[in-house]
Amino acid sequence: MNTTELIDINFDFRQDSKCGDPDTDSPKLYEAHKQLWGKSLPNGQTFILEIKGDSYGRLLIKNNVYMSLSSDRMCPHFDGKYNNKFDGWLSVEEREELKHKVRTIGGHIVFPAHKKNGLTINQARGVSRIICDRFDLTLECIRRFYFDKESPLTKTFTNYKDFFDLFVDFKGYVDFFHLQDFVNSQDQVEFSLPFDNFNRPPLPQTIDEYKKYKDHILHLVTSRNERVFKA
Repeated sequence: MNTTELIDINFDFRQDSKCGDPDTDSPKLYEAHKQLWGKSLPNGQTFILEIKGDSYGRLLIKNNVYMSLSSDRMCPHFDGKYNNKFDGWLSVEEREELKHKVRTIGGHIVFPAHKKNGLTINQARGVSRIICDRFDLTLECIRRFYFDKESPLTKTFTNYKDFFDLFVDFKGYVDFFHLQDFVNSQDQVEFSLPFDNFNRPPLPQTIDEYKKYKDHILHLVTSRNERVFKA
């Protein structure tokens, strides 16, 4: 499938959202997800996807093999949160560049939409003080889950084991979702901030760290956009 004529990899899906959250109501974002993930799964099945709305006004992706899916922004920009801790750490231009990039298609993924014995994956990684919504830390938790190793998200992922089974193994998950640039040649996660086995705070601790985080996220999302363009 060639998506180049269907998906504008530079489009900021905030422009297509009435509520300000594209993951909730952007038709263009959900159409992009439908085009990208409606394909053969590593387990041999094929995703046949259909976009639907629910009674709360949220768009969902119905499919033929699993529960409904919903969109999730992968990489947080931290701006305006955490008691405005990061105010002034980036220039206006740097801040807007990051906000724009993470709202292109390369900055979005899908997870199961509904709760199973607790929080959804989206919710769990967002409320965890160890993860703080960072996708690199989430991906490390996913990697460990496939290798039967503990992580801060093990309990939540166990509830959704049938979802992860669709991709068979970590490589299957990475390849399906065009995440090859988020790992190295040994399938180890490329972290956007120093990593010490989930012990250090997940947020940038200095202006220099925040700028390095920004640059790494821009690189990762740009690279994933290029993979989407070639898909």
